[in-house]
Amino acid sequence: MVVIKRFLLMMQFLTAIPLPFKLDVKEEDFGKGLVFAPVVGLIIGGILAAQYLLLEMLLPFNVNAVLVVVSYIMLTGGLHLDGLGDTFDGLFSNRPKERILEIMRDSRVGTNAVLAIFCVLALNTALLISLGSRNIVKALLLMPAAGRIGSLIGAGASRYARSGEGLGKSFIDFCGIKQILAGLVLYALIFIFAGGSVWAYLLIIPVASSFFLIWLFSRKIGGSTGDILGAVCEINQTIFLLCAGVICWN
Repeated sequence: MVVIKRFLLMMQFLTAIPLPFKLDVKEEDFGKGLVFAPVVGLIIGGILAAQYLLLEMLLPFNVNAVLVVVSYIMLTGGLHLDGLGDTFDGLFSNRPKERILEIMRDSRVGTNAVLAIFCVLALNTALLISLGSRNIVKALLLMPAAGRIGSLIGAGASRYARSGEGLGKSFIDFCGIKQILAGLVLYALIFIFAGGSVWAYLLIIPVASSFFLIWLFSRKIGGSTGDILGAVCEINQTIFLLCAGVICWN
């Protein structure tokens, strides 16, 4: 069934969880499969929340919070963090469009990439710790879904920036308004049922920040790439945690 195939494809692509399936996929399955990105985020979040609860009685709170951030990196294979680093290396190089795209494709890591990744991981860790033991489980559960709605919106609301092939082309070319709307329904249900009434109020913020970030990042190069979709995902998560903190601190 095509729905199951696309869901499994997203699990294989967006996580490092080993799934013993060989899928016969077409290019369009990548873009249309992004509908399930928030659901994949919920699964990642569920694993992180379960890990936190299992280790809660064994480890100090701060250590446990750091370990779930490490686990997040392992669960995703650093895919979106790599995109974040490449995006910042390219966009902050102050070069013409074609050179920016070359830098983003370069496998070498520059200063801007290191700083961006460090800042995001440091902020995420500090924000999780600041939420306290009462709120951190819900934050861990919802944070990856809040990030991945950014990748879905980014792909559906932009065009591919490169003239040739690239990792993000299949996602961006075959993701459109239908996929955004269907993904938003799944995303809203996740926040309402997994988050509850208080956390449901936060669901609109990652949606708004997704549209803003994709507009901001795509201005210089006239569109998006797979790296930019990853950057939007990671920054969205940090924005979500910051907004969650504002609610919990008050």
